[in-house]
Amino acid sequence: MRTQVAIIGSGPAGLLLGQLLRKAGIDAVIVERRSRDYVLSRIRAGVLERGTVDLLAAVGAGARLRREGLVHDGFDLLFDGQRQRIDLRGLTGSAVTVYGQTEATRDLMEARDESGATSFYEAENVALHDIDGQAPRVSFVHGGRAHQLSCEFIAGCDGFHGVSRASIPERALRTYERLYPFGWLGVLSETPPVSHELIYVNHARGFALCSMRSSHRSRYYLQCPIDASIEAWPDDRFWDELRARLDSETAQSLVVGPSIEKSIAPLRSFVAEPMRVGRLLLAGDAAHIVPPTGAKGLNLAASDVHYLSEALIAHYRGSNRELDGYSARALARVWKAVRFSWWMTSLMHRFDDDSGFGAKMQQAELSYLASSRAAQTALAENYIGLPF
Repeated sequence: MRTQVAIIGSGPAGLLLGQLLRKAGIDAVIVERRSRDYVLSRIRAGVLERGTVDLLAAVGAGARLRREGLVHDGFDLLFDGQRQRIDLRGLTGSAVTVYGQTEATRDLMEARDESGATSFYEAENVALHDIDGQAPRVSFVHGGRAHQLSCEFIAGCDGFHGVSRASIPERALRTYERLYPFGWLGVLSETPPVSHELIYVNHARGFALCSMRSSHRSRYYLQCPIDASIEAWPDDRFWDELRARLDSETAQSLVVGPSIEKSIAPLRSFVAEPMRVGRLLLAGDAAHIVPPTGAKGLNLAASDVHYLSEALIAHYRGSNRELDGYSARALARVWKAVRFSWWMTSLMHRFDDDSGFGAKMQQAELSYLASSRAAQTALAENYIGLPF
């Protein structure tokens, strides 16, 4: 088989890139090692920046988002038992939209199906070849048959553990990483959210986040030890601990119910440079990971894809300037989002600190945020998303 661009991975990054390229008349084939059902079963982020919403609309995957997405004009920081609202719209003139990544992925899948574009799910033994040459290719087994996909470029959109970044020689890549000494215990429940906007909680017992996926489905998180197990956290214990980290009024308003999904996610900051090696271009989690505190993971993938699609479209129209500058352009925004996610994580979580200095710095920073419009504006500008 032949195509212009081989896209590895059928998450939102790969699907969005495929739609943007198809809209420009560029042929792209998606190769995904998991099943469609598995891809749709992954519970991920739910806060979309305006740029991400606009991209989904531009490729014909925004109709349901417009109907069902929850536009949030602000969010609350809860510390010292008090809630401090960050007025996103008042401070920046913009807002964010709460819409689950699973739903965005479903919308993109349906848009791709309607277009008739080729996708291979449950592809085994996926391997990338000749990424430094002029004729790269992808080999894989699908339905018991071996396939060779010849292409002009490979877009690695297959996540942190995918084959794309692993195919780059170590000498050609530099990585930066910070591992955090805790994780997030997340629960999804068919219950109304405790608040109509998100609540980020700084508490002596640890961080908590009250979020939602819809007006009737809630998503809650607790900071937990990195070695915690799901079995140690039955539903009753989770709800009791969440109440303990909330102010009394919010705790009394909390509606609890059986969890329909429960998971523990480690937190890390990770960046690989460059994001282009030869004919292989990385995007999304294949190139970088941020802790979810700043709600940047999916949105960073979308901005990568925006830059990457522009670069490939310009190439096929006769200019390589954007393609040559793709990595630097994408990384400039990536590092700003990494900084913001690191800052939010450092501000809201409890770290082992025998001296207590870190906790005092958090208190000072939160107090400053509560009293300074300039500090709130800087937070709001980063939260709604820096310009593409």
